[in-house]
Amino acid sequence: MEKAIILQNPHWVKPYKNLFDRKILSKLIFQLSAKEIQVLLGIRRSGKSTIFKLLINHLLKTVSSKSILYINFDDPFFAEIIKSPQNVEKLLDLSEKITNEPVQYLFLDEIQSMPQWEKFVKSAYDNERFKKMFVTGSNSSLLNAEYARLLSGRYIADAVYPLSFDEYLSIENLSDRIERLKNKSSVLRILDSMMEYGGFPEIVKKKDDFLKREILLNYYESIILKDCIALGKIREVKTFQELTHYLITNATSLFSYHSAAKAVGGNENSAKEFIRILENSFLIQEVRKFSFSLQKQSKAKKKIYCADNGFLANVSFRFSQNRGKLFENLVYSELKKKNYEIFYFADKNECDFIVKKENKIKALQVTYELTDRNKNREINGLIEAMEKLQIENGTIISFDQEEEINGVKVVPFWKYFSS
Repeated sequence: MEKAIILQNPHWVKPYKNLFDRKILSKLIFQLSAKEIQVLLGIRRSGKSTIFKLLINHLLKTVSSKSILYINFDDPFFAEIIKSPQNVEKLLDLSEKITNEPVQYLFLDEIQSMPQWEKFVKSAYDNERFKKMFVTGSNSSLLNAEYARLLSGRYIADAVYPLSFDEYLSIENLSDRIERLKNKSSVLRILDSMMEYGGFPEIVKKKDDFLKREILLNYYESIILKDCIALGKIREVKTFQELTHYLITNATSLFSYHSAAKAVGGNENSAKEFIRILENSFLIQEVRKFSFSLQKQSKAKKKIYCADNGFLANVSFRFSQNRGKLFENLVYSELKKKNYEIFYFADKNECDFIVKKENKIKALQVTYELTDRNKNREINGLIEAMEKLQIENGTIISFDQEEEINGVKVVPFWKYFSS
């Protein structure tokens, strides 16, 4: 146990190196002065642990390294310890025995692995045991459980996603607009890579496509087994796996709970529950039709989008690349990373996204390539949505086209999502 703690806390000796910078870091540093527990939620392998390490590096500038304790509950060394929240005290005692210093900053990674973790965290917070506590989880139900409600008012929660397009470009030393304009071919190469392999940090580091795919499949299996089947206590495992594959394969398309259940030989109630579990794991997200009536929203067909294009491109069943689907899903994931509330519009025509943030609404149409064959459909769908919903701001996002058609702006993805 002592060895595991020492291995998990190399910052006791020296700061962490070779870490990708993340945009969320400045916000988290600003929130350090708040006494509330800092909670990071996001899909497994999205970079939550790296953000912890970045925060630890920041703290090392002003506090003793040995006053910071990091515990990753996914470590098999702690399999017995995590069976009871009281056992965390043993880890704390052992850490303080090793360092001969009290723990002031406690980082608890993948805490959903420990039953009733909230009991320890609430008690420590109420007793002001630490200067600050940090928690990560790979399931959104982390804060919805019965015991977690006891933490109400005691935490600040932030979402962590795989790398955004902007972050990816910065890693490749294309951080400002001038550099991106000068190196447009490199920018488009990165966009192509994100369409096919997404933005998980470890995937971005790899150069070999075969290795990228193997890692993505490993991530997928881990999310399905740990964050869905085990955590959701699913008994109909085969049906759940088939439904998940069906939904990812049909991402960006309209579906109903009835049609999804019918496709895998299940029932509608099970399909609803399985989709809820998948959403909790952050693997997929359900997008509803935009309507001012919540009842109409609920009854209309939905769309499913995947959290990361790497899963869509490498897990789904497909005969061809279908770049239109991959491109639309990538636009969705970028909008999600910018914290938009996302809907779709459908009436006589369709508009891919109606997005809302801070009471501002925009209409967005997405097309990989605007051609004579699809031009009228794409423009009419956007204009109808803008007129019906009285939206002033409307844009068509393309892969690399830029023009204006009848007052409608067509903007390349790389320009639209560049800061």
